[in-house]
Amino acid sequence: MFYIGFDVGSSSIKASLVNAKTGKAVSTVQEPAQEMAIQSPRNHWAEQGAGLWWTHVCYASKRLVTENTLNADAILGIGIAYQMHGLVLVDDKGEVIRDSIIWCDSRAVKLGDSAFQQLGETACMEHLLNSPANFTASKLAWVKQNEPKNYEKVHKFMLPGDFIAFKFSNEYTTTISGLSEGILWDFKHSTPAKMVMDYYQIDNDLFPNIVETFGIQAKVSTKGAKESGLLEGTPILYRAGDQPNNALSLNVFEPGEVATTGGTSGVLYAVTESLKATEGIKLNNFAHVNHSKENPRIGKLLCINGAGIQYRWLKDLLNPGANAYAQMNVLASEVPVGSNDLQIIPFGNGAERMFDNRTIGSHMCNLNFNQHSQGDILRAALEGIAFAFVYGMEILKNDNTPIQVIRAGNDNLFQSKIFSETIATLIDQEIEIYNTTGAIGAARAAGAVDDAFDISTVASQNDYLETFEPLSKKENYQEAFLRWQNALNTIIQ
Repeated sequence: MFYIGFDVGSSSIKASLVNAKTGKAVSTVQEPAQEMAIQSPRNHWAEQGAGLWWTHVCYASKRLVTENTLNADAILGIGIAYQMHGLVLVDDKGEVIRDSIIWCDSRAVKLGDSAFQQLGETACMEHLLNSPANFTASKLAWVKQNEPKNYEKVHKFMLPGDFIAFKFSNEYTTTISGLSEGILWDFKHSTPAKMVMDYYQIDNDLFPNIVETFGIQAKVSTKGAKESGLLEGTPILYRAGDQPNNALSLNVFEPGEVATTGGTSGVLYAVTESLKATEGIKLNNFAHVNHSKENPRIGKLLCINGAGIQYRWLKDLLNPGANAYAQMNVLASEVPVGSNDLQIIPFGNGAERMFDNRTIGSHMCNLNFNQHSQGDILRAALEGIAFAFVYGMEILKNDNTPIQVIRAGNDNLFQSKIFSETIATLIDQEIEIYNTTGAIGAARAAGAVDDAFDISTVASQNDYLETFEPLSKKENYQEAFLRWQNALNTIIQ
């Protein structure tokens, strides 16, 4: 018997089967094989057809059942993880009204900034723990203001994961964690955020029903079963946005624990029990998967846009050949700490929230044509991205966020010893590396609802790979970080 987990991203849908007895992942597929396109009808817009996600969820679901020679009744439950902050609108027949406005769309920035000013920073931080910014509520307000004919048709608005659950079940549901990521949850009153709804004039009837993050949220309908290949009545047991779900996948639930990723962008997601937030711009604060009014658990999220994309850019530019990243890491390892006084500032992927939405750009500082080689550039890039993570962790600490345990997925940047050891050494903290995915985490979360296994135990037994320890000799790292900070400050000023 098995649980199935889906991770609905903007590039692809990943789906995993997890054994109901052991919690071990037995099969994972990705649909489609090539990345899904993101439509950009105007500058800074980003849209996808929500129906496309469902199509590939169904392909992935049927593949897992068929390729593992299973009957549909072998699937005990469904877990869903999804790209955060998107907006899906459906009419009273459940038909999608327009393409989804997804997480990387920035059309609603001005609306969110104006709401923050009008509602007041103090009120926003006390009730929402965030600025309305460019999140789901502001995107819905944009549709209301700019596409009134579409808005008139809206029966329900949903997040991407809510939409997939709806397609499975024909029931409109959402979660507190989901509403918090849309800046539609009032943490002070533990209710939907009336202050935001009133400001944007959003009708309460447009909200889906609120269900628990863990539990029987809905069941697969006749239509959902026919399209997905799963059995009618199969329960949807779990749902969460990709970053809270990534933290769950890495066994990050309690204050002091931090989940981090080092992909195209970098993310620090730290769990705290505090409902006090002082950084409304640099950080975002969302209800974690195990949050409750009685036992608050808040995920503080800091995103670094310019991270792995810097190293990928260098890969494409330098074209090192087969096993490109491994070869790049070898060349970088031949250069001493500090890259012979070469600094690379990695923020070349748009505005950075931790710099108050300023566009810093990527810079190469102190380049010496007679001294620096390809290896120096590669090490300076790895160090520069690592320094950006350390810089971000200082912001978290300044927001009264304890950091005691750091866990990371085994993705491209954390596979680099230079990158991982630089961070571990500068923050004097071990970094545990796990080989897991969001789809596996979602499947395990579904199993946890049935008490099939303990998530923490199965993660330790099946996923743990290694730990990067802080190095005892820190001076060279500290001096290199200081030089990097000085270069960054010069650019900022």
